[in-house]
Amino acid sequence: MLRRLYNWTMEKAAHPHAEWWLALFAFVEASFFPIPPHPLLGLMCLAEPRKAVRFALIATFASVAGGFLGYAIGWGLYDTVGERLLAWLGLTESFPVAACYLRETGFWIFVVKGATPIPFKLLTITAGFIGMNLATFALASLISRSISFMIVGVLFRVFGAPIKAFIDRFLGLVTLGFIIAVVGGFLLITQLTDDSGGATDKCSAAAVSRTA
Repeated sequence: MLRRLYNWTMEKAAHPHAEWWLALFAFVEASFFPIPPHPLLGLMCLAEPRKAVRFALIATFASVAGGFLGYAIGWGLYDTVGERLLAWLGLTESFPVAACYLRETGFWIFVVKGATPIPFKLLTITAGFIGMNLATFALASLISRSISFMIVGVLFRVFGAPIKAFIDRFLGLVTLGFIIAVVGGFLLITQLTDDSGGATDKCSAAAVSRTA
């Protein structure tokens, strides 16, 4: 079953229209869609390692473009659309924290957080809500999304063929290892967040006062 699913997914990732699907996923994820494009990007790079950098560039520019839609939602539609959207995505409590950090550090925190597993839509909507300078927003988005996607593209371009051969041979073990890594990563992020969320933190206090 696992092998059939893997083969089917690899075929779809190599489909002639896969690039359009990747661009669409990257665009909508930057503004409102809950599922990130990284799994599709990874599978496409795995299916065709020689095009990995091309795929990463498509994801990068589509995500930056989608970020402007997220910005527009936060800037002009927060009360009617943005607030409900964040609630649907389960990001309501994260919003005031993100707003505080963006106001305090702006460009650099956007670059750093935009390259992490933190939902990019949270940053784009928040940036629009606080009225971040558009040029700063565009540059920070381009840098953070380049880091997030181009690392995947370059790694698969360089090591794609050996990685694919290994996965083809040891699919079950790779799947188990991936699950363990994902669960462990979420636990680590949660622990680090808890350790850094002291009462003296200005942005934690801002979150408390907003949600009180």
